[in-house]
Amino acid sequence: MSDGERVPIGIDPSTPSVARMYDYYLGGKDNFASDREAAEKIWRLVPEVKQIARDNRDFLIRVVRSLVENGVRQFVDIGTGLPTQQNVHEVALTRAPECRIAYVDNDPIVLTHARALLADNAQTIVVDADLLRPSSIIDHPEIRKHLDFGRPVAILLFAILHFVPDDAEALKIVTTLRSALAPGSYLAVSHGYAGDLSDETIRAGQEVYSRASAGSVVPRTPDVLVTYFDGLKLMAPGIVPVDAWRPEWDEVKPDFGKPGLLGGVAEVL
Repeated sequence: MSDGERVPIGIDPSTPSVARMYDYYLGGKDNFASDREAAEKIWRLVPEVKQIARDNRDFLIRVVRSLVENGVRQFVDIGTGLPTQQNVHEVALTRAPECRIAYVDNDPIVLTHARALLADNAQTIVVDADLLRPSSIIDHPEIRKHLDFGRPVAILLFAILHFVPDDAEALKIVTTLRSALAPGSYLAVSHGYAGDLSDETIRAGQEVYSRASAGSVVPRTPDVLVTYFDGLKLMAPGIVPVDAWRPEWDEVKPDFGKPGLLGGVAEVL
């Protein structure tokens, strides 16, 4: 995507979008010059960022596969981002064609691309809703029509909660979303983690994201993330760097010293 192309109404190509920055990290082309410039600034601060994005995508794939194997057939992916390979519906429907998926985002480009891609897929819907108003998600009429919350539902919050700067608000969001889930449902989270990054580097990264659509980014520790799963049954291996969460090939020893994303999945009892 170039800045010279026709820009959809409501989109400012001069303001970086975290969804389009993430697309750039993954090697996508649905981004503007402002997104690439911001993403390159983050890359210079955190050279691992592109690998971190790939690790998070692989985590998504493994989580969805595991949940389908555990009998889950309904998914709500919040902050879905721009479509790329191995999205939630592709992973889930390959293993269980009866799965139903609701994608939630409020980025106009994400919504436009996702709706175009999924227009002919009756098993998926794409809705415009805001994570900062979690009740608008769980009470959304289209989601309620598409999914049965009396049966197990998996809520997926991948690389999104770290854009909520206030700890109490982030926990309240998760608690509100969890309140709609029946026993046998699951909550899956991945979240930014600073590792051994210096305070100076963290502040510089936050400055870049403060100029983007998200407005802020806040890394958190395992001690904070575990509160999101309070009262739930954490799946092994617990809260670990996403590359160490049930790797499919070689065993990966969790390295909490490096920056990245932490991940955890838990069942509603």
